[in-house]
Amino acid sequence: MTTTNFGMVGLGRMGANIVRRLARHNITSAVFDLSPDAVKTLAAEGAIGATDMADLAAKLATPRTIWIMVPAS
Repeated sequence: MTTTNFGMVGLGRMGANIVRRLARHNITSAVFDLSPDAVKTLAAEGAIGATDMADLAAKLATPRTIWIMVPAS
């Protein structure tokens, strides 16, 4: 059984690529973005998609680590 303890919020170019790099090292991430298409894309690549922040937190084992990538503007 795989324990997921890393979450990524913000699946733009940088956030999505961080999740992909972690996956190459067998680290499964739970992911959330305001764009459902971005979540679906990474879920198809093996990440665990979340529908909102509460769902993201529920899908993570404790202790939770969540990285938030948001635009500077």
